[in-house]
Amino acid sequence: MKVISLLSVVLLLCSCSPKIKAIKTDNPESQIKTGAEQTELYLPMLKGKRVAILANQTSIIGKSHLVDSLQKLGINIVKVFGPEHGFRGNASAGAKIADEKDERTGIPIISLYGKKNKPSAADLADVDLLIYDLQDVGVRFYTNINALARLMEACEANKKTLLILDRPNPNGYLIDGPVLDMKYKSGIGMFPIPMSHGLTVGEFAQMVNGEGWLTNKVKADLKIIKMANYNHDMRYVLPVAPSPNLNTEQSILLYPSVCMFEGVYVNHGRGTYNPFTVLGSPAYKGIYSFSFTPKSIKGMAETPIFMDEVCYGIDLRNYDTELLRKSKKINFSWIKELYKAHPQKEKFFESKFSNQMNNIEIQIGRGDFRQQIIDDVPIETIRAGWEPGLRAYKEMRKKYVLYP
Repeated sequence: MKVISLLSVVLLLCSCSPKIKAIKTDNPESQIKTGAEQTELYLPMLKGKRVAILANQTSIIGKSHLVDSLQKLGINIVKVFGPEHGFRGNASAGAKIADEKDERTGIPIISLYGKKNKPSAADLADVDLLIYDLQDVGVRFYTNINALARLMEACEANKKTLLILDRPNPNGYLIDGPVLDMKYKSGIGMFPIPMSHGLTVGEFAQMVNGEGWLTNKVKADLKIIKMANYNHDMRYVLPVAPSPNLNTEQSILLYPSVCMFEGVYVNHGRGTYNPFTVLGSPAYKGIYSFSFTPKSIKGMAETPIFMDEVCYGIDLRNYDTELLRKSKKINFSWIKELYKAHPQKEKFFESKFSNQMNNIEIQIGRGDFRQQIIDDVPIETIRAGWEPGLRAYKEMRKKYVLYP
């Protein structure tokens, strides 16, 4: 089988640069080579095959999208599957996405976010091999890992190989939070892992297979293209925003500590250009001086909580995230502080997601957290309650890690 030379790949990638939203270009860990970038390791697997790809705007090689690159390299891509936020990453969180054709390539796009969450047998009938290449952020409630698990089930059911192109976890240093009590299993938490799991997607896939977490304990046929020069303690700045509301390095690093505010009556920056870096509510007027006003922003948050109302609260835009890295702990002090400061405490645990019962329990993954906050239980005492489960997870995780 003829392998395309590295020189030809480099020349191709320099010639095509689709407009994709970058977070930062001066990556301090530029020596890392992602799975996708190591084309010499997987192009031979793709030649002569009918290929489908689960991808979004983060699926890049250099400045080119993976789909665009592989198509120009002669790979037969028969369809693309799109996750939450869509294939090109321009849909709001939770928005239902219709099937369509990609304007750039003409390739059919099948949405896997909404009524349909994994490929059907018909979808895979004309496919020989599937590729998964999505940037994750290492947090249980970020839905890309759930999309991966469902894709693994579909591949196993239809006897297809799944090729995973591994990428860094920007929160890879952080293994913390309660392990999900499966009583609170949901679309934002499907597996018994902590809030911040400390895995790359390749490692997570191995864990799902190894622990028998797929339906009927089946195991998918996996091929993983590992990264080069990566370890979990590295600081990695994502070259492309992984989703519309994780649009800065600051938001990504604060996400494990701030996303729990999805489950309470506080705006966490949705409806601003600073999501996951500001916290507030109109109720805090006169208590906090910092303020912001959520607006409807297409592609980010069309109907944010407290839309067009002035919110007062906490500004984390310049918070030193090295404090999180040094402590290796999720910050639970902000939710305690804002509960204690709220003048109508009975409303604090109301959520905009009124159709989901016990939303804070779904976010945290335990049934006792709400009452612990109400009772002003010290954070270290709260942690002690779920430390045994976290310790057991860390021990189990050792079987599946691919990197130091």
